[in-house]
Amino acid sequence: MAFVVTQLCKDCVDTACVAVCPVDCFYIPKEPDAEYPNMLFISPEECIDCAVCEPECPWEAIYPEEDVPEIFESDIALNEACDSDRDAFDLAEAKDHTPPTADEVAANKAKYGL
Repeated sequence: MAFVVTQLCKDCVDTACVAVCPVDCFYIPKEPDAEYPNMLFISPEECIDCAVCEPECPWEAIYPEEDVPEIFESDIALNEACDSDRDAFDLAEAKDHTPPTADEVAANKAKYGL
């Protein structure tokens, strides 16, 4: 089972998780849109389930596939798109970032009823 980036990453796109990934399995849409939002995606074909990305995500947006909250179940297939439609994605690169505050994380989760 691969890890999944959920919509909690949408428009946040913090790459702390990308920086620790030993296999470079994170992707970002070349041109974010309604189909492929502005967020990171994990390739389920490349993910080795090492779990180092999950605790690094400051937005708490990454889950093991079997633990993805019901509200984000469609994100499993969304992440698979970076394998099935690879031409629409670029390999994500780690960038300097300012981590969100606890209040920002809570407000982002509240948008989804979490």
